Order: sequence, then structure tokens, then C-alpha cells
Amino acid sequence: MSDKLKLYTLLGDHPGAMALKNKTIASALVEFDFADVKVPNTAFKALVRESKFDLAELAIVTFLQAKTYGKPYALIPATVMGRGQLHTIFYNPSRGALAPAQLAGKRVGVRAYTQTTGAWVRGILAGDYDVDSNDVTWVTFEDPHLAEYKDPPNVVRAAAGKALEQMLLDGEIDAAILPNVPQPPCAPLFPDAADIDRKWAQTNGGVPINHMLVIRSEIAKERPDIVREVYRLFLESKKASLAGKSAPALDPIRFGIEENRKSLEIIIDYSLRQKLIPRRFTVDELFEESRAALA
Repeated sequence: MSDKLKLYTLLGDHPGAMALKNKTIASALVEFDFADVKVPNTAFKALVRESKFDLAELAIVTFLQAKTYGKPYALIPATVMGRGQLHTIFYNPSRGALAPAQLAGKRVGVRAYTQTTGAWVRGILAGDYDVDSNDVTWVTFEDPHLAEYKDPPNVVRAAAGKALEQMLLDGEIDAAILPNVPQPPCAPLFPDAADIDRKWAQTNGGVPINHMLVIRSEIAKERPDIVREVYRLFLESKKASLAGKSAPALDPIRFGIEENRKSLEIIIDYSLRQKLIPRRFTVDELFEESRAALA
């Protein structure tokens, strides 16, 4: 088929996607209608609850939960955002020293328990520092993206009007997973996070995945040519972002099932252990709706 299809698309201003957003790369098959959303994760709830978008970046844990509850989206093996994770967790030294291995029994703030960054941090803490996430009280501020999901018993909601960073400053929580560096005296729980993240990626299949592409299942089924074209366009956009630059030693935006397999196996395992999903998916199962189109 050669009909040009307009896709209502949720996509942030990621370096690897800017050639698409500024229309440097175009297509005879696909036209992107980019939603006016500054921070994509603020629209993930609308995606999984209302099926609002045709094509979107989506946090990988949110996708695992969406698949659990039968939401009509197919995963495409194209990473839109990946990064090391340990630079996101902070504590308040003015209220005493704190090492990662001492988090058991503590209260840790996070935007939502289902947040993908939080899942990665908890998984690494468990695997490398023997901190069982069940031994931590997780203080949250938002509902899960999936209405069907219920947080585990060791997850509590902050009181109305409370703010994550201020609770850390006030000593109401012992640590916090934050999107930005907080004000002093707060400090990173891992001062050498960049080095630890690099070594972790080298020995664990690559940089952790945050967001991947999803497309409506109906489109994946009826228009495999569109799935192929979307994959091609995003790959071309990534290549354009690297023009004249050296490719990173550890690629944060990997394309292909095999290239992402190890990271996906790890986040599936973390999600199961943290009670984010009820069963273990296989990686191939995640791509059952898009794999044939990309074969």
C-alpha cells in the first residue's frame, strides 16, 4: 500500500529524533502530527487509558503494564531514550550520612512507584547493594499510569500539598528519586554515579532503556509497511544526529530486538520482582505484533 498515513504522535525533543521533528527527514508513506506536549511522560496516562495517540514514545515499564492489561499498542524495537539511572537518587547529608546499602528500613520518595527510572534504581540497588525494595517504604505523589494497577503495601501516598524535594529537605523522607538536581544541602547518593553507570552498562547488556516506540496494534496488523517505515525513519533520524560525531561507546538509543534483548530481560525481571507485573514476559513476546513487519 502507498497511502500516506498521518500519525498523531507523542514524542519529546530527543536529539535522536530532532531530524523528524524539524522535518529534515520526510516520508512518502508517513506524516507525523506531533502532539503539543512538552514533557511526554505527562501524556502516558492518556495513552494507556484513552488510546489517545497513534504512535508514541512510552516508558518501558508502562508498556509492560499496558501489555499486561491488554492495551492496544504494539512495541517497536527502537529505543527513544536510554540513560544511566543512579544519578537520579539524592539524600540530605545535613540529616546524617547515608550509604546505598543502608536504605533498607528507610523512606524514599519517587514520583510514582511505577516510574521506569524508579524501577531501574530499585533493581540496581537490589542486585548490587542487597537492598530489597520490599524493605523500603516508597513515598509517592502520583497514581500509576494504568488504572488497573494497584501499588504494593509498602507504597504510601504523600499527604496532599507535599512536594518531593521539600520533603527531602525537611527530613520527612530519607532519599528521593528526582528528575533534576535538588538544592543544597541535598547531595547524590552515588557521587560517582557516572562511573558506576558506565561499568554497569558494560556488564549488563548496555545502557538501561527508558522509553521505546509503540504504535497502535490495529496499524501494526493492517499496515506493516507503516511499521517498517516508522522504524526506518527513526533510525535515519538517529544517524542524522550522529553526523560528524563519534558514535558513543555505549549506545543509549539502540535499534533492533537483539540489540535491546539483554536490557529488556533485566527490566522484565526487575518489574516482576517489584510486583509491577504479574508474570515474566519473554522479549520475543513483547514484539509479537511488530516482529513480522520488521523481519
